Amino acid sequence: MQLPGFYLALEINIHTLVTLLVAGLTASGADLLLRDHPKMQGRYTVEHWLLPALTAWTLGIPLIRLEIGIQWMISFFIGGAILMLVLIAEYISVDTQDERYPMASAALTAVSYALFLILAISLQSAGLRLYLILPALLLASVLVSLRTLHLRIVGRWLFLPTLVITLILAGIISALHYWPLSPITFGLLVLGPAYSLTSLIAALSEDQPLKRAFIEPGLMLAAVWGTAIWIA
Repeated sequence: MQLPGFYLALEINIHTLVTLLVAGLTASGADLLLRDHPKMQGRYTVEHWLLPALTAWTLGIPLIRLEIGIQWMISFFIGGAILMLVLIAEYISVDTQDERYPMASAALTAVSYALFLILAISLQSAGLRLYLILPALLLASVLVSLRTLHLRIVGRWLFLPTLVITLILAGIISALHYWPLSPITFGLLVLGPAYSLTSLIAALSEDQPLKRAFIEPGLMLAAVWGTAIWIA
C-alpha cells in the first residue's frame, strides 16, 4: 500500500497462516485439556490459553526460518518440550491451593519472558520494519504481562498497569530498533524493562514498601542490561 511519503509492505504467506493456525490449535488444545480439571467446572479457560498460544507462535517463527536438518530437529524437540511444560504448568495453576502452584507460577513466568526474548531476537534478526516488529512485540508484552501479574496477584487482572507497561515498551522498542545493535543485544535491552516494570507493578500491588519493591526490578534490570552491554 502506497501511503503519502511511505510505502507499507505487509507479506502474508503460507508461513504466516501456519504459525497463526498452530497458535489457534494450541489454544484449542489447552482449552480441551483444562476443561477436565476438577476445579475448572463452570469457569472460563481463556486465561490459560494465552501462554500456550504465545509459545506455539513464538517457537514457530525460528523453525520456519531454519532449514530442515539436525538444528531444525533439535529446535523442534526443544520447542515441543517447552510447550508441554507450559501446558502442565497451566493445568497445575488452575488450583491456586495446589502445593505445586508456586512452582508452576514461577515456571510459567520464566518461560513467558524467555519466549518474549526469543521473539524479540527472531523479529530483529529477520530485518523487519518497525511497523511489523512493534505490533508483534507489544502483543506479546500484553499477553506476558497480563498472565504474569494474574499469576502473582491471584484473581486480579491489572489491565491499566499492563497498558502503561506496553506504552513504555513501545517507546523503548521504537528507539532501539534504529540503533546499530545485534539481535541478541536488542532482545536483552527490551527484555530488561519488560520484566522489571511487571515485577515492580506486582510488588506495589502486593503493598510492599516502596524501597523494597524497587530492589528486585532494579537488580534484574541491571543484570539484563549489563549482559546486553557486555555482549554488544
